[in-house]
Amino acid sequence: MQEIKFAVPDDAELISTLVNSGYRGEYSRQGWTTEVDLLDGTRIDAAGVREAINRPGTTVLKYLMDEKIVGCVELTVYDEKLYLGMLTVDPRLQAKGIGRSLIQFAEKFAQEKKLAAIFMTVISDRKELIAWYNRLGFLFTGETKPFDINDPVFGIPKKKLEFVVLEKKI
Repeated sequence: MQEIKFAVPDDAELISTLVNSGYRGEYSRQGWTTEVDLLDGTRIDAAGVREAINRPGTTVLKYLMDEKIVGCVELTVYDEKLYLGMLTVDPRLQAKGIGRSLIQFAEKFAQEKKLAAIFMTVISDRKELIAWYNRLGFLFTGETKPFDINDPVFGIPKKKLEFVVLEKKI
């Protein structure tokens, strides 16, 4: 059975493990979303996930398959837009529609809140990922942001990185 539910603080440890396995370390190479060649360290810890779950205006969703968390996404309302972050699918289950289902849920969520758009930041070197988002209707805004995260909890860049901003009108 597959379903999408709202995450609760008790899910923080499992979600942080999922996110780190999806983006960092050798396990992440089993999928196509790895950042292992761009960053060392972790992507987020359980405290960071717990903080996101408890933050006003933020919703963390979990995708369950046979009652196991295999996907997640963070949604935060900013003014008239929805920020989409931390989209993760277990590397062994990528390319099976789970990420797309989470984005479709986010789109419905944004529509229900009468928001104008969904936006996200993606590391500019992530060409395959950007192309995937483009196919789902997320377009370059022309805006870039520096990757100036100086906290090893979120990774240690192996080279100079920047974010591009993608957006989809709702």
